[in-house]
Amino acid sequence: MGRKASSASEIEVRVQSRVGDNSIHPLEMGSGPPQRQPSDAEAGILSGETMPFRRWRPWLVPAFIAANVLLFAITMFVNNCPRNSISCVASFLGRFSFQPLKENPLLGPSSNTLEKMGALDVSKVVHGHQGWRLVTCAWLHAGVVHVLANMLSLLFIGIRLEQEFGFVRIGPLYIISGLGGSLLSALFIQSSISVGASGALFGLLGGMLAELITNWSIYANKVAALLTLVFIIVINLAVGVLPHVDNFAHIGGFISGFLLGFVLLIRPQFGWISQQNHSPNYHTGPTKRKHRLYQYILWIAAAIFLIVGFTVGMIMLFRGVNGNDHCSWCHYLSCVPTSRWSCNSSATYCSASQEGSQLNLTCEGGSDRSHSYSLPNATSDRIKELCSQLCS
Repeated sequence: MGRKASSASEIEVRVQSRVGDNSIHPLEMGSGPPQRQPSDAEAGILSGETMPFRRWRPWLVPAFIAANVLLFAITMFVNNCPRNSISCVASFLGRFSFQPLKENPLLGPSSNTLEKMGALDVSKVVHGHQGWRLVTCAWLHAGVVHVLANMLSLLFIGIRLEQEFGFVRIGPLYIISGLGGSLLSALFIQSSISVGASGALFGLLGGMLAELITNWSIYANKVAALLTLVFIIVINLAVGVLPHVDNFAHIGGFISGFLLGFVLLIRPQFGWISQQNHSPNYHTGPTKRKHRLYQYILWIAAAIFLIVGFTVGMIMLFRGVNGNDHCSWCHYLSCVPTSRWSCNSSATYCSASQEGSQLNLTCEGGSDRSHSYSLPNATSDRIKELCSQLCS
């Protein structure tokens, strides 16, 4: 199972398309006590009286952004294009210059460098027992365009969510969603390496949708908010059917975040909130529960589905199961072929022969292109780099 390990010349990029400030939040009230206790029905439409939820100072999401950017810089330093490639883009940047556009149009490193840094390579995860790649791949990016698109999305979505719920909830939501995206990607895309944080970003979108549903009664204009959020999610998922975009990471991250949202982003309901804000001598009638029955049901059901899903997925992955063998149409979720592009993603590899100081490479991935290089002592990494350029 898995890919030919001799070369991973194709990169499945987890692309999160640009989104605006699409966070949707319950209304907040002033610091003064309410004049009367509104009914639950009024709670959904009043614009001046809801829970004064604590506003957290965001620091974790900015730290995530800084970590992603730093890791991209380290990846480019390790890549060292002038040493390992015949030509480079923006060569004035020295060892931070980019691979040729034909090899990586996103202005970034080679696939071999990404693989060394921890990109998701299913053959290494399954046969090399490198399960840590399921986590590290979510912190790597294929190029400047890739990292900028994902970090801008994280800035718009993540900052507001951390302000609403704090780092204790948003941190696990982001990391576990990224793992869920990597897991589904590994089950269905096994012919190329995969990198990108968009699985985690889709997890934040999924968490937002779950939060809107589980805290339904405290929202004003709830139907409009729901339709807006669903529209944003559908548009972002639709982008994933383009070639070389890892939509399975998007879907896996979204499902993980959606389930986690019911567990982590639950809020107290309005009737209980109103009673907490009254003065001690104010008679409010029977005490109301902090959470409603449907919130408990969603919490338990989501936790069960999440645990079962991750357990089954991990067992299937480490047994070498290819999801496409059990779902003949699922590959269309990540790429829909048209007359303008193909969805073929078979790995390319080269046959090599050394004759004195002459290295001869032939691409065996379908193009059958050959080239000779003057390299007396070519290392395996160097051969992979040249093979990737030759077959791209």
